Amino acid sequence: MTVDELINAVLRREGGYVNHPSDRGGPTNFGITQATLSDWLKRPASVNDVSTMSEATARDIYRANYFIKPGYDAITDPALQGLMFDFAVNSGPGAATKALQTALQKMGLYTGAIDGGFGPLTRQALRGVTNWPELYFRVKCERYELYLRFIGRDPAQAVFATGWANRMDEF
Repeated sequence: MTVDELINAVLRREGGYVNHPSDRGGPTNFGITQATLSDWLKRPASVNDVSTMSEATARDIYRANYFIKPGYDAITDPALQGLMFDFAVNSGPGAATKALQTALQKMGLYTGAIDGGFGPLTRQALRGVTNWPELYFRVKCERYELYLRFIGRDPAQAVFATGWANRMDEF
């Protein structure tokens, strides 16, 4: 898939403007939180800024901050790349990359720190992958475990469990 196709899929999953009281991200549009938009604009974004943000801006943010910046353009397996991109959008690039590093470590391919940085050691470990389906499913399991930890730390997050499960069913 191209990055545009990955973004199209994320936009379909995320929908438009929401401001759910249990969502720690606060006001969100196209899946872009108020904090993310503030970082992008390099100034505090208002709720109105979020609600009126264009889809084109969301696409630019996704491409830059959730695909290029975390290094996911270097992932050669299309299935894993799609999973990592969506994971980064939903939980942050650091959490997604930590899950990847953990999965690679469990496969005996990664010996670095689980730090969420997609650096040279992570890239080197990816070059050693011979069983892409195993890595894919290990990362997917790490993502499920992260959702369970969210709910364990804050039971109010359970309201999102069905949506998270439905989202994961696409992978």
